[in-house]
Amino acid sequence: SAGGHLAGSLATRFAEPVYDAVDANDRENARPDIAGLIYPVVTMRPGLTHAGSHDALIGPSADAAMIDHYSVERRVGADTPPIFLIHSADDTTVPVQNSLLMYQAMLAAKRGAAMHLFETGGHGFGVSLPPSEPAHDWPDLLFRFAAAHGVAR
Repeated sequence: SAGGHLAGSLATRFAEPVYDAVDANDRENARPDIAGLIYPVVTMRPGLTHAGSHDALIGPSADAAMIDHYSVERRVGADTPPIFLIHSADDTTVPVQNSLLMYQAMLAAKRGAAMHLFETGGHGFGVSLPPSEPAHDWPDLLFRFAAAHGVAR
């Protein structure tokens, strides 16, 4: 959800200055090695976004430039780290198109990405799904993705 937007923003905007550096720590590279976006709000485009996130972040009457600026899929670049996406087709809170847009942007930029779409699971399932649900194993999938990119062992 909103946490996915935050993680996606860090993965795509890590080099943008947010404030004037106070000390050497503020000049450290903030690029994550990978990012895991779980049922993320990615886009701010009307009809595809989560309306509450859109309105809280950029307001209900944001112009096209503001919408593009805060749409994570529009910020993917050559330095974007590998991204792992999870979403359920039956998510009625954040449209699954958000993950699809992000995956397409990663492919277009030739960046590493994995996307796992599940038929059921809804929104906000975290790690609480019963073993009978296919999405139950997503933490293992994320761990293997991280290991494949040298982040976990």
